This record gives sequence, C-alpha cells and structure tokens, in this order.
Amino acid sequence: MVIRPEIDLLLSKVDSKYTLCIVTAKRARQINEMIHGVRDQALLSMSASQIAALTRTKPLTLAMEEVAEGDVSYERVQDSFK
Repeated sequence: MVIRPEIDLLLSKVDSKYTLCIVTAKRARQINEMIHGVRDQALLSMSASQIAALTRTKPLTLAMEEVAEGDVSYERVQDSFK
C-alpha cells in the first residue's frame, strides 16, 4: 500500500500521528458532508457522469492532500483536568 502524499510529509505538518489521524478524519467528514449536499442538490440538474466526476477522489485522500499542502490547520487545546 502506497500513501500519497508521503507519510513523512504529512507528519511534518502535524505534531503526532494521532493528530494526523484526527485532523484528516474530521476534514474528510466535512468534505463528505459537502459532497453529499452538492450531490443531493445536483441530482436534478447534473448527469450521472458529472456526479461521478464530483466523487471520483475519496474524501480522506482529499483531506490528506490538503494537510500536505498546508491548507488545513488545527489548534491544540490543553486539557483542564488535574
């Protein structure tokens, strides 16, 4: 299995593997929700091939590409537990 973008590049953009997992999962969910919203509205006006083109790349792949490009940011929140 080959990960694109490279895992080393992805890890250089975040502070841990855990953060990478959380950030990409949350962003992929946002992308998925956006795609489904557009698809639901577009069913009336777009052809099947246009809709297929809209969803050709998987949301997690798009999220990882965005992290690699620096388009996704996150903020580390400190726990208040003592």
